Parts: sequence; C-alpha cells; structure tokens
Amino acid sequence: MFTGIVAAVGKISSVQPLAGGLEAGVRLDIDAGPLSLDDVALGDSIAINGACMTVVEKTASAFSVDVSRESLNCTAGLDAVGEVNLEKALTLAERLGGHLVSGHVDGLGTVHRFEAVGESWELVIDAPRELAKFLAFKGSVVVNGVSLTVNRVEDIDGGVCRFSINLIPHTISVTTLKHLRAGSRVNLEIDLIARYVERMLSVQKA
Repeated sequence: MFTGIVAAVGKISSVQPLAGGLEAGVRLDIDAGPLSLDDVALGDSIAINGACMTVVEKTASAFSVDVSRESLNCTAGLDAVGEVNLEKALTLAERLGGHLVSGHVDGLGTVHRFEAVGESWELVIDAPRELAKFLAFKGSVVVNGVSLTVNRVEDIDGGVCRFSINLIPHTISVTTLKHLRAGSRVNLEIDLIARYVERMLSVQKA
C-alpha cells in the first residue's frame, strides 16, 4: 500500500528487454535520486509513476524491477529512459498524508489541458468512460503516483470523462507532473473505497 505522496523523483536509466522476444517485458534500472534505499530489501515494493513494482536488484543508490508485457500495455512512462515519481510502500508508523493507494493502475488518461492559473496550475485529464463512476467532485484520484483532489468532473461526448485538478507550486516542484503537456498519457488509479462501494452495489443489484 502507498499514500500517493511522492517521496522522490528518480530516473529510469536503462530499459533492457527480458528474454522471451516481443511478448516479454523489460527490466528497468532506476536511479533512486534522493530516495533512501537503506531500508529497502529485495522483494519490497516501490511505486513507479503510480505502478507497484518489485525490487529485484539494488545498490546503495539504484534498484531494478522487472515489468511484464501486461503491465507495459496498461501503463505509461515505464518503457523509456526518463524521470519518474517514486514512493516506497508505507508502514503502519507513517502519516497517511494522501489517501490509501494500491499501486494498481486502473486506466490511462490523456492530458487535455495543462496551464498556469495564477500561482497554481490547472491539470485537465480525459479519462476512459469506464472510470467515470469512480471520479467525483472533491474525491481522490492518483495521477502518475500522485494523490490529488478532483475539482470538477463532467461526462462529454465521445465516451470520455473529463476532470480537472488544481496543482499547487509545491506539487509541481517535487513531482514529474511539471513535464506534462496536452496529449501526454498518464497512469490513473481510482479511489480504493469507491472501487469497493461500486462492487457492493453491483452485487446487490444482481
């Protein structure tokens, strides 16, 4: 489990295909940047741009993960060298600053607009229609591993759910969201509680 509060910005330094041809996944070597790995062991989980991955190798300042083809098909930003948001799995002794996050990407969104508004930034994302019922005004959503609050949500033509988020300068400065542009693909995870409420309601109707 995670909180969606990014601990550090690291960098994918290399992407190496795993044995098995085109249907195989990749091994990512990641420079952890300022993220301390002293308490990280092989087999531990680290969220990379919101996707929970297992550490298979590590040094004092870097670690490696294997990403399956299925995970690559369902996420964005895990197949090329570049900066990534990092968060270690939470412990029961930590503050829950964001919200409960599983690290399981529910779908890919597309940035519709990203622009400065006063001192803050407005991030507008088009999400798949199947995620619409999980997105609510003042509800929580994870974008590339960052726990955020939905300020506005609407269903528009073309099977798209469009929602808006306000980003304060601090969030811009300590995450990779600063690199987003119109057309960028982002990893989305809906609120964990909303997921279970939807499941309970669907069972009651059956």
